[in-house]
Formats: sequence, structure tokens, C-alpha cells
Amino acid sequence: MMQDEPKSSNGPISSLLQSLTQLVATLVTMAQTRLELLTTELQEEIQRAASMLFWAFVALFTAGMGLFMLALAIIFACWDTHRILASVLVTLVFFCIAAFAVMYLRKQMNSRPRMLDATLSELARDRQRLDERVRRPL
Repeated sequence: MMQDEPKSSNGPISSLLQSLTQLVATLVTMAQTRLELLTTELQEEIQRAASMLFWAFVALFTAGMGLFMLALAIIFACWDTHRILASVLVTLVFFCIAAFAVMYLRKQMNSRPRMLDATLSELARDRQRLDERVRRPL
């Protein structure tokens, strides 16, 4: 008695395996795309932060030196008449500038976009699409 030859590759099991293979390939492709987006966003965020830190340092250093020199000039100009008053006023100006800088930095920190926002929104869309596929009747 001869054994039956294997069923043709068009059977239901073959179709199921083919569908599963396509699903896995799609999921791998989606994961790769999302990881590439994640790494791109991380690189951009690191570069932006490094640039901001560098320029903040340059601005603070040069502004500090300029304000220090201006303060000395004002105090020396008023040395004979009102050196204490000049010193107090210069100190108050420094504190006002510091308060403005703190408020500005706080505003900037609160208004920046959420880190990895594009990646998270893409992952949410992917999840929604997969949920729709799962809920669809066959």
C-alpha cells in the first residue's frame, strides 16, 4: 500500500502558516522602523541638549563677566559719594536678572515637547491597527 503523497501546498494549514509568516514579517518590519525612529529621536535629543548646554554656558560666562565689569565700573564711579548705595543697587540688579533667568528657564522646560513623542504616537497607532485587525471577523 502506498502512502499518500503530502497534501498540496494550498491546504488550510499551509495558508495559516503563510499568514503567520507574513504577520511575523510585518511585525518585525514595524519593530525595526520604530526602533530606527527611536534612535533618531534619541540622537536629536542628545544633540539638542548638548548644544543648549554649551551655548548656555557661553552666554552665562560672558554675561557674568560683562555684568561684573559693569558693576565694578558703577561702584568705582560712585566711590567718593555713594559707594554703599551703588553696591546695593548693583546687587539688586543682579538678583533681578537671576530671577528673570530662572523664570525663563522654567518656562522653556515646561514648553518643550515630550521626549520620544513621535515614537510613542507611532506605537499607539500600530497598536490601534493591530487591535482593529484582531477584531475583524475572518
